[in-house]
Amino acid sequence: MSATIRREAPADNRSRIIAAAARLLHEEGPAAVTTRAVAHGAGVQAPTIYRLFGDKDGLLEAVAEHVMADFVSAKAAIVEAASADNVDPLDDLRAGWQTQIDFGVANPALFRLLSDPARVLGSPAARSGRRVLEARVHRLALVGRLRVTEERAVGLIQAAGTGAIQVLLTTPVEERDAGLADGLFDAVLAQILTDAPERAEAGPLTAAVAFRAVAPQLDVLSGAERALLVDWLDRAIAVL
Repeated sequence: MSATIRREAPADNRSRIIAAAARLLHEEGPAAVTTRAVAHGAGVQAPTIYRLFGDKDGLLEAVAEHVMADFVSAKAAIVEAASADNVDPLDDLRAGWQTQIDFGVANPALFRLLSDPARVLGSPAARSGRRVLEARVHRLALVGRLRVTEERAVGLIQAAGTGAIQVLLTTPVEERDAGLADGLFDAVLAQILTDAPERAEAGPLTAAVAFRAVAPQLDVLSGAERALLVDWLDRAIAVL
């Protein structure tokens, strides 16, 4: 009886190569992600890497996308659970901020790869990550806590988070300001939030932002009517 030779599917090789490269990237940085080291770690021949990823840059991009996709998937599940369990939207946003800061500081090589605008623009994982943040901010809008548009709030949070991680990573560990990220987050909150509803009446801007958050879901209106309502609200928010 002849022996059966088992051939691994390309998908198996791809997963093993990405896992090996991710380990090297996390432990030793981009310079350690060489074809020889990755091939050895994954148990494949070097030509397999070239065939699947083209070059080192293609491999690094695949690794960044894979790790980020896993991270974003976990965050999305947390946001969904927070919404279902009626977790305070601000507590949920703060927890998400801290998770993002911790992830960036713990994965400096990956953070630098994902901070490249060219990669971010074409990254499905980056777009998914933004949608998770948008969902968190949307929950704040629904309860009348925003005094800026959801888009502006998301932009301010993203900018502050990226800046905080960048500064922490470029500062020697022993010299890092432990309160830097929290201080930035509080500064952003001061720009985007109203007082808690029980302590202050909602003004016209807060009311408009909250109404804008639900307007796209008003099925009693036609699509054209919803679009017109959203346009009116956006124009009102811009001048309030």
